[in-house]
Amino acid sequence: MRISLAVCLALAASAVSAYAQIAIPDLGSQQTTYFFEATDRGVAATTSYRRTNYHAATPTALPGARVVRTLELKRLVDAAAPVQVIDVLDSQTRASVPGAAWLPDGGKAYGSGADRAKFDSALAALTKGDKAKTLVFLCSGADCWLSYNASLLAIELGYKDVLWYRGGSNAWQGANLELSKVSAFAP
Repeated sequence: MRISLAVCLALAASAVSAYAQIAIPDLGSQQTTYFFEATDRGVAATTSYRRTNYHAATPTALPGARVVRTLELKRLVDAAAPVQVIDVLDSQTRASVPGAAWLPDGGKAYGSGADRAKFDSALAALTKGDKAKTLVFLCSGADCWLSYNASLLAIELGYKDVLWYRGGSNAWQGANLELSKVSAFAP
C-alpha cells in the first residue's frame, strides 16, 4: 500500500493541530489582577474533586489545565479566539462573561450517572465533538471549587486544552468589565 507524501503530511499536520493549545496573550509580569484571582491561600493543587463546601479557597494551579487571568481572557474574548467559555456556578439566575455558556451545577457532575452524562453531552454539543476545542471554565471566583471540578472533569473526559479562569465573574466585575445575563444551556 502506497501513501503519497501529501497524505502523510496532511495526517501529521492534523495530529499536531488536534493537540495544539491556544496561545494565552502575554501581558508581562506586571499584569493587573482582580478580586484575589492570583492570591495564594496555601491550598494545594489536587486531581481529586471537591465534593463538599464548594465555596472555599482554591489552589492557584490545576493539574492538566492552564490558569487564565482576567485581562488575558478579555483579550481572548475580544479577539474572537476559538474558545468556549463555560460558567458552572450553581445559582438560579446568572450574569457572566459575555458569550459564556451556562451549565448550572456543572461543577457537581463528577460522579457517575445522569449529571455526568448531561455534562458530557453539553460539552459535546458546545464543541461539536471537538475535544481539541479550548474550554474556559469559571464560576464566582477564587473561593469557588465548581469551576475547578468542571475543569478536572473535562480533562477526564478527554478535552485537550482546558483553561481555568480562577477569578471568575467576581474578578471580571472587579475589572469593571461587562457581565451579560445568561440562560442555562440545554443541548
